[in-house]
Amino acid sequence: MKETLARNIARYRKERSFTQEELGRMLGLSYQAVSKWENAQTMPDLALLPDLSKALGVSIEKLLGYMSQDGRVSIYEEEYKIPGYYWGTEPNTACYQVLRLRPPTQRLKLLDIGCGEGKDAVFFARNGYEVTAFDVSDAGIEKTKRLADKVGVHVDVFKADLLDFRLDAHFDILFSSGVLHYIKPDYRNEIFVNYKQFTNPEGVHVFNVFLEKPFIAPPPEREENAYKWYSGELLSHYHDWLILESSETVFDCNSSGIPHKHAMTNMISRKITEPLG
Repeated sequence: MKETLARNIARYRKERSFTQEELGRMLGLSYQAVSKWENAQTMPDLALLPDLSKALGVSIEKLLGYMSQDGRVSIYEEEYKIPGYYWGTEPNTACYQVLRLRPPTQRLKLLDIGCGEGKDAVFFARNGYEVTAFDVSDAGIEKTKRLADKVGVHVDVFKADLLDFRLDAHFDILFSSGVLHYIKPDYRNEIFVNYKQFTNPEGVHVFNVFLEKPFIAPPPEREENAYKWYSGELLSHYHDWLILESSETVFDCNSSGIPHKHAMTNMISRKITEPLG
C-alpha cells in the first residue's frame, strides 16, 4: 500500500504540474513532507486523504491504487458476463511457443498479464506451470476461477489495473496477449523496467501488442483507455535482452460482430545475464 500510494502521489502531482512545494503549500505542509510521501518514507495521515485527493483532482480510490481510470476501464466487462466464454477456451498459439522455449521440466513461475477470462492461464496451469494471473475485469476473474476449477488446476488470480500493478516477486515467464495497448505512453518505460527487473535469469517475456498502421482502419470497438503503439516500439524496451522472435502480422477479426482487421507485433525475448560464448 505504501509503495502504491507513494507512486500515485508523485504521478498525479506531476500530471497536475505541481511542484512538491506547491502541493505542500496547498495542504499546509512542507515540501519535505510531500517528498517523504513520494519516497515511501512516511504515509499521509488518513484525515489528509480527502484534501490530498481534491488537490490532485483524483478520487481517494485512485490515489490508493484501487483503480486507475475514471468510468469504464474495460469494454469487455459486460461481454465477460455472458454464460459462455467470449474468447473461447482454446489457448493462444503463443502459449505453445512458451511450452517449446521453457518446458516445465522444473518449477517455473509464470505471470499472465491481463488474463481476461483465463483461457491461457488455465492452459499453462494444466501443463505444469505455477501460474499467477491478473485482470481488471471482475467478470473475467470469476470466469478464470471457474475454468480452473472445471479442469482441476490452480491459478492464483487477482484483480489489478495494468497501470498500477508492479511486480515485487520474481517470475520465470511473463506472458501477455492483447493487453499492452492499455498502457499509457508515459508509463511504459517504468512498467517494462519493473517487469524486466523481476524476471529470473534466462526468463522469457512473450508479449504481443496492437499496432497503429495508416492502411488499417480503427477498430469498431470504442476503447476509451487504449493507446497507440508503433512498429519497433515494444522492441525498444528490450535492447539489452536477447530477442528470440519479432514479427508483425495483419489479421482479420470479428470480435465486435463487425469484420475488421488488426495489425500486431509479436515478441519473445530472453534475459541473458552472462556473455554469450
